[in-house]
Amino acid sequence: MRRGRLRVLLGAAPGVGKTYAMLAEARRSLADGRDVVVAVVETHGRSATAALLDGLEVVPRRRAAHRGVELDEMDLDAVIRRAPDVALVDELAHTNAPGGTHEKRWQDVEALLDAGIDVVSTVNIQHIVSLGDVVQQITGAPQRETVPDAVLRAADQIEVVDLAPEALRDRLASGQVYPAERIDAALSNYFRLGNLTALRELALLWLADEVDSALQSYRSAHGIDSKWEARERVVVALTGGAEGETLLRRGARIAARSAGGELLAVHVSTQDGLRAADPGALAEQRRLVESLGGSYHQVVGDDIPDALISFARAANATQLVVGVSRRGRLAAALTGPGIGATVIREAGEIDVHIVTHARVGGRFALPRLRAGALTVRRRVLGFALALLGGPLLTVLLVALRSDESITSDVLAYQLLVILVALVGGIWPALFAAVLSGITLDYFFVDPVHTITVDEPLHLFALGLYVANALLVSAIVDRAARRARAAQRASAESELLATIAGSVLRGEGALQAMIGRTREAFSLAGVRLIASGAVLATDGEPAGALSTIAVGDRAVLELYGRDPAASERRLLTVIAAQIDATLEHGDLAETAKEVGPLAATDRVRTALLSAVSHDLRRPLAAATASVSALRSSAVVLSDADRTELLETADESLDILARLVTDLLDVSRVQAGVLGVAISPVDVDDVILAALDELGIGPADVDLDLDRDLPLIAADAVLLQRVLVNLLTNAARYDPPETRVRLSTSTFADTVQVRVTDHGPGVAPERRDEIFVPFQRLGDTDNQTGLGLGLALSKGFTEGMGGVLDGEDTPGGGLTMVVTLPVAGTVSTGSTERDDA
Repeated sequence: MRRGRLRVLLGAAPGVGKTYAMLAEARRSLADGRDVVVAVVETHGRSATAALLDGLEVVPRRRAAHRGVELDEMDLDAVIRRAPDVALVDELAHTNAPGGTHEKRWQDVEALLDAGIDVVSTVNIQHIVSLGDVVQQITGAPQRETVPDAVLRAADQIEVVDLAPEALRDRLASGQVYPAERIDAALSNYFRLGNLTALRELALLWLADEVDSALQSYRSAHGIDSKWEARERVVVALTGGAEGETLLRRGARIAARSAGGELLAVHVSTQDGLRAADPGALAEQRRLVESLGGSYHQVVGDDIPDALISFARAANATQLVVGVSRRGRLAAALTGPGIGATVIREAGEIDVHIVTHARVGGRFALPRLRAGALTVRRRVLGFALALLGGPLLTVLLVALRSDESITSDVLAYQLLVILVALVGGIWPALFAAVLSGITLDYFFVDPVHTITVDEPLHLFALGLYVANALLVSAIVDRAARRARAAQRASAESELLATIAGSVLRGEGALQAMIGRTREAFSLAGVRLIASGAVLATDGEPAGALSTIAVGDRAVLELYGRDPAASERRLLTVIAAQIDATLEHGDLAETAKEVGPLAATDRVRTALLSAVSHDLRRPLAAATASVSALRSSAVVLSDADRTELLETADESLDILARLVTDLLDVSRVQAGVLGVAISPVDVDDVILAALDELGIGPADVDLDLDRDLPLIAADAVLLQRVLVNLLTNAARYDPPETRVRLSTSTFADTVQVRVTDHGPGVAPERRDEIFVPFQRLGDTDNQTGLGLGLALSKGFTEGMGGVLDGEDTPGGGLTMVVTLPVAGTVSTGSTERDDA
């Protein structure tokens, strides 16, 4: 029996139209003559979706009891017995009620596929297992119902059902996604514009990665090693010259020709120095490539063409852009093919673009002294100058020879020796000196056309030629060594500047250093190990292993090849920078430990100030009232006595509340708040809070969800939270409006919203309202210590919830209490201990 085919419709969020698209496709398949049944479809009360069910056969669901509630579940056995061509199974991540064949609906789908039935299903991006933590960071809502990545990757077809975030919010606001009572909560929480945009990008990127993986699997299965240009990756080679801007803009245009094209700029520096690069120009070009949406990279290598090709292949590049050589034709003829010609010959399947620019060379110039002295090329040039310059000079001097020209002839050959020494060093200079001495004796010293040394003076002259050659060569070598050291330092500075720039642009410090190190030295992988733990890694740990000590706290593991001695010097500099970064991290951790102490000191100072100010008034009033009652010098009437007793009683009540609040704040801040978590009916707590405040229906608008589930909370603490929030809202709400209290569900949480229409709180100051002893400008001495919202936040977090503030549409402040539904967390008496 053939296995069925699975088609999955993937959405970024609820309401994008996955179920609608699935039903529309089912109706088209039915019209084409295929046998289609609805195994399970959730319309969620959406009329447009429900209308598409008309005319489709629906397999009756089975009834399952769970926690006293009757649930409808897909009848797997009935669908298999029906044996349709295609079955529609909505919500692939759904968890089945106990009593079914499988725990998860995706397992039911596997059974249908094994029975030879094609399945069309739906899933949202937040239900993919590997993305659960990312989605929770974006939305703040954990996901309990998930689908393994392997199940989706095994699907025969995955299709994204896409909808712009603004359009989805419009659908939600118009009531096409959720009922009216859930719209406000959804818009201000899960369906924020930023959340939807991030989820949409996540869905598209996940599918793009899946397409890349499928393409790679196909190429591996068919033994295809050549590159397929499914996505353009353009590498631009930068020399540090002024032509770099031209190359970058050309590369950006090439990358923009295809969707998803990537731009990468790379500069190759040698082991010894920067090959005549202008650091200022490189910095400008780095900023330019980043403004064009690309990335800047630096690699180290003496063979520039090989380094460029290696980097391009490692980046899976399809295009390589290099500039036309700045050398002239004669220089190219003397020094061999340029970088561009070598790159074209070695690039293989990578397309190479040779771009002309205004700096193209046209004149011959002697090679510049760069990248270290006495290289093979310089020695070859020295010998070539001696072999070519000697005969040319001889022809010229013979044509001009006279009896008085011997002095100028000697000086001319001496100049040739010095020039050869400057270009090629000691061995070409010695060769030129001996050759010049023999030539001078043969053509210009009598008897001419013979090589004879009749006088010792002639041997002395030849010795002077050799001595001059040695002296000049020594000076050239010393200067070259110093230039080499300076260029090495410049290379190190450039690489470290690149690493620092990556950190400043937002990349993690350690990760940026490790990544740039692997990239710069063309290593297979780099890992930073400390105490057996991997602090940062980049690439794959494969190939030869070598290590570099990072201070006395860590080791840098280098995989792929053993770095040369010149490379280890630069690696030592990078290791020192990594060690400084680790030390900086230790200092930052120490600062974090000191921070709470400073905050505690600020709270203690504020507490003393508040106690001295806010406790003084009720204490003074109570003391004065009791003293008057006890005084025998004053005759008090019954009315006066009653008033004094009431004043004393009211002042003592205020003192009791203030002291209780202070004790509660100290318990919250010490992390030892006792919390008794149990299933709680939110409506009961709301009514108790209203009774405590003496608030009736004429004073508050109630919008309570009738189907609200029980929550996991401490009823006493929740009542105090609501009393504080209602008191605060009533204080700022205008007389012509009423405070609004509403409840709703969101994912596995219940939200209680207390809304006022007062002046509100600016977003930049919203965090301050939860700080103890902050009253945001209140100076009437009647508002207490400013502990109400601080206590409310502490109590809410102690119950495992969240208290946050947001703007009220039309003006005002809405406080939102979010608590988990009972059953999603363990219950019982607990004590928070965060210390």
